[in-house]
Order: sequence, then C-alpha cells, then structure tokens
Amino acid sequence: MGINKGERFELEDIFVSYPYEEVMYRWDHRSKKVFVRFYGASESSHTVPYDNRLFNEALCFGDEITQEEYLAGRPRR
Repeated sequence: MGINKGERFELEDIFVSYPYEEVMYRWDHRSKKVFVRFYGASESSHTVPYDNRLFNEALCFGDEITQEEYLAGRPRR
C-alpha cells in the first residue's frame, strides 16, 4: 500500500526506498523539501520537486524505511 502525502507529511519526516529504481527519498517535514539518495551513493545536494514523477512512484510502490536505513544507504545491485 502506498504512502499518503496527507497529515503525516505535516508531522514527521518520511523515508522511502524504491528498489525498482535503486533510489531512496527523504521528506523533511520542517523544510518541506524532498531529498534523494541513489543506491551506492551519498545524498544529493539537490532537492527534488514535491511533484517529481519518480518520487511519487516511490511513494506508491516503494517501501517505507527508517531514518537509520536511509542513512546507512543501500548497495547497488
């Protein structure tokens, strides 16, 4: 089941992994920005738009992960 952009986005940070595209996202609820981290790489210094297609696919079809899992990263396949 997908992750809804509703009330939780106002209250907490959300971390998502999308293995199909080997990408992870971090939603920062305070700054209202989306950060991206590809598998095997560090977090990008560039944010992505809230309506980014791949980010929204990750919310629909990816897996919610913990902050620790996001920070640890994931290896490329």
